[in-house]
Amino acid sequence: MNKTTADEPTTAPDDQGLDAAGSQLSTAPTDTLASGPGLGVIGWARWFWRQLTSMRVALLLLLLLALGAIPGSLIPQTGSDETKVADFRAAHETLAPLYDRLGLFHVYSSVWFSAIYILLFVSLVGCIVPRTWQFVGQLRGRPPGAPKRLTRLPAYTTWQTRAAPEEVREAALALLRKRRFRAHLAGDAVAAEKGYLREVGNLAFHIALIVMLTSFAWGQLFKSEGNKLLVEGNGFSNTLISYDDFKSGNLFSVDDLTPFSFSLDEFTGTYEASGPNKGTPRTYEAALTYSVGAYGKDRKTTVQVNHPLEIGDSKVYLTAHGYAPVVTVRDGRGKVVFSDAVPLLPLDSNVTSSGVVKVLDGYKNAKGVTEQLGFQAFFLPSYVKGMETASTFPALLNPVLNLAPYHGDLGVDSGIPQSVYQLDKTHMKAFKDAKKLQLRENLKPGETMTLPNGAGTVTYEGTKEWANFQVTQQPGSGWALGGAIAAIFGLAASLFIQRRRVWVRAVRGADGVTVVEMAGLGRSESAKVPEELGELAGILYDRAPGAPEDDADTPATPDTPDLRAVPAEGSEK
Repeated sequence: MNKTTADEPTTAPDDQGLDAAGSQLSTAPTDTLASGPGLGVIGWARWFWRQLTSMRVALLLLLLLALGAIPGSLIPQTGSDETKVADFRAAHETLAPLYDRLGLFHVYSSVWFSAIYILLFVSLVGCIVPRTWQFVGQLRGRPPGAPKRLTRLPAYTTWQTRAAPEEVREAALALLRKRRFRAHLAGDAVAAEKGYLREVGNLAFHIALIVMLTSFAWGQLFKSEGNKLLVEGNGFSNTLISYDDFKSGNLFSVDDLTPFSFSLDEFTGTYEASGPNKGTPRTYEAALTYSVGAYGKDRKTTVQVNHPLEIGDSKVYLTAHGYAPVVTVRDGRGKVVFSDAVPLLPLDSNVTSSGVVKVLDGYKNAKGVTEQLGFQAFFLPSYVKGMETASTFPALLNPVLNLAPYHGDLGVDSGIPQSVYQLDKTHMKAFKDAKKLQLRENLKPGETMTLPNGAGTVTYEGTKEWANFQVTQQPGSGWALGGAIAAIFGLAASLFIQRRRVWVRAVRGADGVTVVEMAGLGRSESAKVPEELGELAGILYDRAPGAPEDDADTPATPDTPDLRAVPAEGSEK
C-alpha cells in the first residue's frame, strides 16, 4: 500500500479490499512455513524458531508453567521444609522414589521446570522484539490511503453536498484530529487511525511478563532466608553464624548480607479474655533496638505480625513467640553452675510448652565426680489445679514449671548432633525421691527444688518471653511488583481499547455536486465502529450539509446521512 502525503496526491488503492485496508492493524509477525520437500537444517531451524516465538506456543508454555507450579505448592519442598519432606518419605515409601526421579521435591530448581521457564522467556523475547519494531515503523508512518471501493467496508455512509470537496476534506481532517485520530490527506480522501494504545498495551503486557520472569529468577538465585530465636534482652547480628537455620539461592554470597544488628527489648502479647474467642491473640509486638552498619546509631522500633522491619533489601518478620523460664542450678556446695533463660516450644494455642534444661559443664556431684545434668521441663503459663497437662490461657496468669531431673552423660560430646529441645536419656539416670520414684516437682516463680543426696538445687527465678524472627532478603521483589501492575494495565488496554480506521472521500460528480463517502474498519467486529462513524458523519454533515433539491427530477437527499453496516466481501453476514 502506497503511503501518501497531503502534498503528494496518489492513486487510491485498488480492489485489494479489506486485506489492503486492514493489513497494518496488527503487528503480529506473519507465520509462514517454508515449502518444498526438504527444509534443510536452516529451514528447520527457522521453522522451529517461528513456532517457539508464536503467541500460541507462548500461551502453552505459560500454561505449563502454571501447571508445573501446582506440585510445588502441594508437595513438601526441600528448599522450604526438609522436615516435612522427610516425614513424607517415611509415610509414602512407594511414591517418594518416583517423586525423587521426577524432581517433585525440588520443583522450582528441577530441570524440567527450568526448561519451561527458559523457553517461555525466549519465546516472549522472540515474539516481542519483531512486534515492537513493526509497531515503531507504523508509528513513524501514516495511516494508509482509502480503498477504491469504500462500500465494501463493514461500516459505510454517503451523502451529497454543495460544499467543495476541498472544504469537506479540510472539515473532516479538523474533526478527526480533534477526536484524537492520526489523520492526513491522501489523494481525494482523508485517512485516519485511532487506538494505537491497544498495541502499546499488548506489548506492555508481554514486556511486563518478561520483567516478572526475570525478577523471580533473580530473586530465587540471590535470595536468603534465616531464622533466629531471641529471648528478651538478647541480640542478633546479621552474620551467617548468628542464625539458627539458614538457606539461600545458588548465587548468593555471604557478602550480600545487609550489615545490621538488633536486640529484643520486650515482647508483648495480648489475648481475648472472654467470650467464644477467649485466648485468641489480639496483638503480638516486639520492641527492638536496631542499628545499621558497624557504627550505626541505635534506633527504636516495633515489629508486628505482617509489619516487618525493613533495612535495605532485608526484612525482619515476627513469626512466633513463646516463654523462656529463667532457671538457676547450684551444685551441692552452693556454686552456681547454670543460670539462664531456657526457651521452651509451645505445644498448643494456650502456649503449653516443653523443652530441656541442660547443664553441660562445671557440675560435680556429692562425691566430687563431674557429671552433666538434664531437666525435662513442662511449662504452663496459666495453671489451674486439676489441669496438670495443659494451660488454660496463653498469658502469664499463674505460671508453673514442672521439672524432672536426670544426671549422667548428655551425649553432646559424641559428635552426633542433637536438638536443644530434646533430652537423650540413653546414658542418663533419673533422680529418685524418698519413695524411690522419679523425682518431679511443680515450681512457681521463686521456688526451689532440692535434689536428693546433696546433689544441689534448682530454682525457678521467673519467666521471660522469646520471639522468633525470620530475616529474608529477596532482590527483585520491587521489580516483580511493578511488572505485575504493568501487566494488569497492559492487559486491560489490549482488551478494551479498539484500534480502528476511518476514511472520508469527497469528490465532485459530473453534475457538479460533491459526493461524500465515509467508511470505518475495526480490527475486530464491534458495534463501536459503526456507532462512532455515525457520530462523526453527523457532525461532518452539519458542516457540509446535504445538497438542496433543485427540481422534481432530482431525488431528495435526507437531512442526515444514511449509515449502514455493509459486511465486507467474503465475510459472514
